[in-house]
Amino acid sequence: MATIEEKLQGLWDLQTIDKRLDELRALRGELPMEVADLEDELAGLQTRLDKFEQEIADFESGIVANKEKIGQSQQLSKRYTEQLDKVKNNREYDALNKEIEIQGLEVMAAEKKIGELQNSISLKKELIDEVKQDLDGRKIDLDNKKKELEEITAETEKEESKILKNRDKTEKKADPKLLKAYNRIRKSVFNGLAVAPVLRGSCGGCFAKIPPQLQSDLRQRKKIVICEHCGRINVDAEMAGIVEEIVEEKPKSRRRRKATK
Repeated sequence: MATIEEKLQGLWDLQTIDKRLDELRALRGELPMEVADLEDELAGLQTRLDKFEQEIADFESGIVANKEKIGQSQQLSKRYTEQLDKVKNNREYDALNKEIEIQGLEVMAAEKKIGELQNSISLKKELIDEVKQDLDGRKIDLDNKKKELEEITAETEKEESKILKNRDKTEKKADPKLLKAYNRIRKSVFNGLAVAPVLRGSCGGCFAKIPPQLQSDLRQRKKIVICEHCGRINVDAEMAGIVEEIVEEKPKSRRRRKATK
C-alpha cells in the first residue's frame, strides 16, 4: 500500500504533467475556437445565400405565372372583342365590354406584380453579391486560421503525444480517491492548479497563509493537507522541487536605558 508521501508525490507528478499540457494547448490559444466560430459563420452565410437564391427562384416562378395570366387575359379580351360584332342587344354588348375591361385590369395587375417581382429580384441579387463577398472574405480568414493552427499543432503534437502517454501511466498509479478530488479541483480553479506547493508559509494557489501546524504536517508528509481557503491539495516546497531562500532575521539592537537621577 502506498504511503501518504508516495500518493502526494504521484499527484504532484500528475500536476506537473498537466501543467505542461496546459502550456502546450495555450500555444494554440483561441485558434480552435476562432476556427469553429468562422466555420459557424460560413455555414450561416451559406444558409442565407441559399435562402436568397430560393427566394429569387420563387420570384421568377411568380413572373412566369403572371405572364401566363397576361396571356390568358389577352386571349379572353380578343375573344370578347370578336364577339362584340355578333351581339344582338345592348345588354350582351355591355356585358362583353365589362369582361374586356376586367381582363384589361387583370393584365395591368399582373404587369404591376411582374414589376414588383423584378425589383425584388434586383434587391436580392444585390444582397447575394454582398453575402458572396463576405463568404469569400471569411473563407480566406478560415484558411489562414486553419493553416496557423495546423502549424502550431504540428510543432506540439509530438511532445503532447509523448506527454499524454506518460500521463496515462502516472494516472494509473494515482490513488483513486485523490485522483477524483484532483480532477474535480482542476475543473473548479481558473488555472488548473489542483496541487499547490506551500511557499513561505502560503498556499501557492491562492496565497493564503497556512497555519504552522499544517505546515509541520506537510513537512512530515504523513497527512493530506487541503488549503482551507481555495480547497487545493498542498505539498511542501521540497516535494515540488523548489528551494526556498532562508531569510535570517537581523538581531534587534539593544536600546540603552537612560540613567535616572
